Amino acid sequence: MGRPSVSILIDTYNHERFIEKAIASVLEQDFPADEREILVVDDGSSDGTPEIIRKFAPQVRMLRKVNGGQASAFNAGIPECQGAIVAFLDGDDWWAPGKLQAVCGVLAVEAEVGLVGHGITEVYSDGREHTELLREVPRFRLNSHDGARTFRLRKSFLGTSRMTFRADVLRRIGQVPEALGIQADEYLFTLGAVLSDVLILREPLTFYRLHESNAFQIADGNATAMRRKYTVLAELAKSLRSKFEEMGVAESTVKIVVDSVQTESDLIRLTTQNGWPLETLRAELQNYRIAHEHASVLLWIFKGLTLLPACVMPSQYYYALRHKIAASGLYRKAREKWLPFPEPPHVDRYRTTRP
Repeated sequence: MGRPSVSILIDTYNHERFIEKAIASVLEQDFPADEREILVVDDGSSDGTPEIIRKFAPQVRMLRKVNGGQASAFNAGIPECQGAIVAFLDGDDWWAPGKLQAVCGVLAVEAEVGLVGHGITEVYSDGREHTELLREVPRFRLNSHDGARTFRLRKSFLGTSRMTFRADVLRRIGQVPEALGIQADEYLFTLGAVLSDVLILREPLTFYRLHESNAFQIADGNATAMRRKYTVLAELAKSLRSKFEEMGVAESTVKIVVDSVQTESDLIRLTTQNGWPLETLRAELQNYRIAHEHASVLLWIFKGLTLLPACVMPSQYYYALRHKIAASGLYRKAREKWLPFPEPPHVDRYRTTRP
C-alpha cells in the first residue's frame, strides 16, 4: 500500500466497553481502505482494551504506551501518522456514516482551511440524545478580535472526535504539554485556529458518549475529578498564553481566548474550594458575559439577583446552595414558564430518546 491520504488517530484508555464500536465506525466509512490508515494509541489500559484492538489487525495498528494522559497519547501518535490529513477520535465515541468524506471533501477544495469541525450528538447511558448544530457554517481564524469571539463560542464543535487537521498544521504546533492529561485537544485546536482557517460543518458527524468515566465531562460532581480538571484548565490557560506570545498573537486576541479558559478553571476552583465573595462575583459575571453575550436586560437583572448570596457567602457554600435550588423541580418549572434559560442564538439543539 502507498502512502495513505488520511490517518485516523484513536486515543483510548480502559475503553473495553466502547473501543470496538469506535473502530467499527471508522472501518464502515465510505472511504477507500487503501487511502487511510488507522492508528490506536492505547494509553496503558489495564482492562481488555488491547485484546479487542488486536482483533482488528492488520487493518488497525496499535501503539501501546505507559499511561500518561491525552497529551502524551497525542505526542506518541501524531508523529506516527503518515497521512496528509489527521482525523481524531476518542475511544469511547464513534463517527456517523459519511464523516470522513465530508471533512476530507472540505480540505480537498479549501486550501486555506487547516482544521475542520462539525456538529455533535451527545449520547447518554439512558438512551437520551442531545444534538447540537450550528445555524451557520462559519469560517474564521484566530487573528482578530472578531475571529477570537467567534472561536470562543464555537470551540465546542472542535473537540477530539470532531477535529480533523491538515498534518502540516499539527507539525507546526509541535508537542503538546504533557501536563494536559485532559484538554490536550483544546490546545491543538486553539493553536490550529491561529495557524489556519477553521471551518465548522453543520452536520452532526460524531456521537459523543457520556458515561461515568468521562475524564472531561464530570456529571456526578466528584470532587477529586473536579480538582483535576481545575488544575488542567489552569495549565491550559498558562500554556496557551506562552505559545501565543511565541507566535506573536495580538494581546487583545490572547485575552479573549485565554480569559475564557481561565474563567472556567476559576469557577471549578471556587466550587471545590472556598474563595472570597469578590472572586465569585468576578468569575460569575465574566462567565455569563462570555456565554450569554446577547442576554436581555431582564436576564442580567435576574443574574444579579442570583448573585446576592455570593456577596456574603464563601464560594463553596454559595455553589452548594445554588445547586440545591437548581435541582428543585419547582424552580425549573418556574424558570421555564416565566424566565426561560437563555439559549445561544447561533446553535440549534434537539433532544430525542432512543427506545
